[in-house]
Amino acid sequence: MNWRSIWAIARKDLKEVRQNKAAWMPAVIVPVIFAVVMPLAFILLPQMIPVEDIERELGDMQQMIELLPPQLASVFAGLGLEQAFVLYMAGFMLAPLFLIMPLMFASIVGAESFVGERERKTMEALLYTPASDTELFLGKVLAAVVPAIGISWLTYVVYIVVVNAAGFNLMGGIWFPLPTWWPLMFWVTPAFALLGISATVLVSSRTRTFMEAYQLSGSLVVLVLAIVIGQVTGVIALSILTGMLIGAVLWVVGGVLLYFSIRMFKRSQLVAKL
Repeated sequence: MNWRSIWAIARKDLKEVRQNKAAWMPAVIVPVIFAVVMPLAFILLPQMIPVEDIERELGDMQQMIELLPPQLASVFAGLGLEQAFVLYMAGFMLAPLFLIMPLMFASIVGAESFVGERERKTMEALLYTPASDTELFLGKVLAAVVPAIGISWLTYVVYIVVVNAAGFNLMGGIWFPLPTWWPLMFWVTPAFALLGISATVLVSSRTRTFMEAYQLSGSLVVLVLAIVIGQVTGVIALSILTGMLIGAVLWVVGGVLLYFSIRMFKRSQLVAKL
């Protein structure tokens, strides 16, 4: 396997993505919403309105906390209502939403990979390069996985700064990140990216338009929504162990999907569609 060819294909795709506003605009807007707008809203809101109004709007905060496992619920001991609200929303409820980013960015770049080549009329030149089918496929995957994971981690760093800066006075110091976030960002996030990219690039190689490929691959967001709903209802709690287990399952599924995607990918089928 020629890794020089794989990286050359990946660099070419990344250059083309930078020229496509439909691909990079979400990479700017979504991180700003997740890392700045949403945490500021949840942290500053309880500091700006009376405690009684918060309690009336939220209902029984204690009941929501009781849905968490004992080891997670224990971190709320001794906190006031405003502090508990900030910890619950910024420390727990927003966590699964960060998994949308690697899926979304991987879907955009992956969907644009082969379909974009076809729409720009550059597919034929790409298919007749000396790179093997496996090298061509892996180059497309690499072009999607690197920015997807990189942007997710960069957004996480910004989130840490914003959350601690906005909540410093209320929480009495630097309180974030929580231990449960480390496996989520550095174990589950890359696994989600691999799963999304493997599926998306395969879909992209078999569809004719960018929007068709993006819509089909975007259905993977249902997995994230299932985790969010599970956490809200108390069925799932993103503890360290839960995060490690979810990540392990996703790595296995993503690896298997990547293997079969490589086996199924044939450039001859793309040549026939030109």
